[in-house]
Amino acid sequence: MKAFPQDGAGQLSDTAASGTTVLDADALAGLAQLDPTGATKLVVRVLNTYLGSLARLRLQLVQAGDAGDTNAIRLAAHTLKSSSASIGALRLSALCGEAEQAVRDGQLQGLSRLLDHLLAECLRVDAAVRQLLTD
Repeated sequence: MKAFPQDGAGQLSDTAASGTTVLDADALAGLAQLDPTGATKLVVRVLNTYLGSLARLRLQLVQAGDAGDTNAIRLAAHTLKSSSASIGALRLSALCGEAEQAVRDGQLQGLSRLLDHLLAECLRVDAAVRQLLTD
């Protein structure tokens, strides 16, 4: 696996989406250390699995938001939170945590706007992961 390009803060630069950081290079490097020779293509397999999960969970979030099903939003956000953190999508993970906590606390007034931000970040992460896989 090649070295991940970083800016000064250990962040992987996303050239596909306005030059802002999307994936944390330190998290990706930690994942790569689990397969130091790259022989098992662990990182590629994990990222491909993540993309499938991201697409499924994003659709669940859209459908739950449209239906006003806050429990489904909470469950999808909870699931996406940890998998996103594990591949370095830290902003997405944080947004998922905020959505999950808002539902748990019954703070639903800003949930729709938060969900819009979360879904937009899903698209940015998807693009960044796909770009990483093609490099």
